[in-house]
Amino acid sequence: MMRGRSDGAQKKRLLTSVAVVAIFFVVLYFYFGSKSNGESALEYGSRSLRKLGSSYLGGDDESDLSSKQDEKFGLEDGEDGIVSKSFPVCDDRHSELIPCLDRHLIYQMRLKLDLTLMEHYERHCPLPERRFNCLIPPPAGYKVPIKWPRSRDEVWKANIPHTHLAHEKSDQNWMVVKGEKIIFPGGGTHFHYGADKYIALIANMLKFPNNNLNNGGRIRTVFDVGCGVASFGGYLLSSDIIAMSLAPNDVHQNQIQFALERGIPAYLGVLGTKRLPYPSRSFEFAHCSRCRIDWIQRDGILLLELDRVLRPGGYFAYSSPEAYAQDEEDLRIWKQMSTLVERMCWKIAEKKNQTVIWVKPLNNDCYMERPAGTQPPLCRSNDDPDAVWGVNMEACITPYSDHDHKVGGSGLAPWPARLSTPPPRLADFGYSSEMFEKDVELWQRRVEHYWNILSSKISSDTLRNIMDMKANLGSFAAALKDKDVWVMNVVPKEGPNTLKIVYDRGLIGTTHDWCEAFSTYPRTYDLLHAWNVFSDIEKKGCSGEDLLLEIDRIVRPSGFVIFRDKQHVIDFVKKYLSPLHWEAVADPTPDQDQEGDEIVFIIQKKLWLTSESIRDTE
Repeated sequence: MMRGRSDGAQKKRLLTSVAVVAIFFVVLYFYFGSKSNGESALEYGSRSLRKLGSSYLGGDDESDLSSKQDEKFGLEDGEDGIVSKSFPVCDDRHSELIPCLDRHLIYQMRLKLDLTLMEHYERHCPLPERRFNCLIPPPAGYKVPIKWPRSRDEVWKANIPHTHLAHEKSDQNWMVVKGEKIIFPGGGTHFHYGADKYIALIANMLKFPNNNLNNGGRIRTVFDVGCGVASFGGYLLSSDIIAMSLAPNDVHQNQIQFALERGIPAYLGVLGTKRLPYPSRSFEFAHCSRCRIDWIQRDGILLLELDRVLRPGGYFAYSSPEAYAQDEEDLRIWKQMSTLVERMCWKIAEKKNQTVIWVKPLNNDCYMERPAGTQPPLCRSNDDPDAVWGVNMEACITPYSDHDHKVGGSGLAPWPARLSTPPPRLADFGYSSEMFEKDVELWQRRVEHYWNILSSKISSDTLRNIMDMKANLGSFAAALKDKDVWVMNVVPKEGPNTLKIVYDRGLIGTTHDWCEAFSTYPRTYDLLHAWNVFSDIEKKGCSGEDLLLEIDRIVRPSGFVIFRDKQHVIDFVKKYLSPLHWEAVADPTPDQDQEGDEIVFIIQKKLWLTSESIRDTE
């Protein structure tokens, strides 16, 4: 009897303890769940939000962090080998997160950076344990972006809810707020009355036919540094010129976001201490319109970097007070800059009003004729001018290759023939013209296959901004030449550095390491093409889950991702469809070319809003 009473008492105490613990967790749930700062906004599943500088806020412990990094692209046990994962949604404050250009990360890591050298605008990526492991939410009231070409001139204010540039640059016609939209009149700091008139003026200065800057297809790739909202590059497109518009994530921090929302090619970057992520001799024309760059600092190292990426006979148009002002400081800068470019063998092609245009030499003759000891020196003979990822700039002149020196230029065909003509630098990789042509034909077939799968989902204006995550020779982009799209061709830093072939075909792109986040804002591309990218990072031991989250960050709601990879990679992707709010466009299909074991799998990202976003729009 005593034993029975003891058992009953133990049961009562046990039930009481369970009830207390349950009440405790309920209180915790309502306490944290009621916070209005977005930390718990529409949390999908059980994984908790990872914050910079801390471990998970519950759920997974430190051992899960390390095991995640070791995860292979295999399947877990479960029905059909597929087990659903889940991700929370990031705090609404992170709706514009750029992980490797995050100033909060710089402050937290206490990095000792030289602000005068713009190091704080260069890439500084979080370590794996500091990365966010959550879905980036769209801003309140987000809408599917306006279609090109209307988007060049107007975007939804809700998609980029920042109007400070409209007020700050109100006298320069950068942008104007009108109701639910932001309008872009085409102005800029130096061309208040429109980029189109300014572009025609430059062409007229160079005496190009019909005041067309493309000069019969001889000018195709342009580099616009300090581009603002990229109206200069946007108005070049109608002349069959494509510009890489570059600006940092600085006090005008949303300028590149506006450019990409408009459907204009653009990239976040800065002329600081590292080489630009472009190979040598990439651009026929460079442009700086009051770009606020000190070109004479550090023995002219920034101007020498610009020289590296310009082709033989390339132009640099410089519109700035130093080119025309008569005050003492501007005259001093102009004198020093003029002396520097003269020693670099640049010559003035034309100078008119507030703009000067310099031209690079066509060969090495001028460099060889300079007196001994002339500064800046020529770069070392063992310097690779095409090695760019994480490579420091050097204050030296990059001489031309023997081929370019002999022919007196790049030897490239004018656009559009350039796109399908084997470029001379193919020989650097041991590729023949026949190999090039086969690659062109192969990707033409593959792209036709992709578009057949997508046909029920897209129309002629559905897609605008496209990224090829592993571009190789650029033939995927070339196959899209008749569509009203542009392609950011990404060449991974490992493997053949074929980005110069991409540029020689009249296309644009950048170098990147897919174990890190890309330098772009969230929701900036309509379609990503991932050809063996996951297989490549798997070999490096990088996280496939992190890359999926990065892809989700980059692609727009209602946008698409084309995976072309091994079967086990496709199976890996499929188990994340639900937690990422993706849906399959069609069942995975084998490679149509019978040239390997690659599987094609296309998904579409759903449009979703957090509870906070919905509340803000009501």
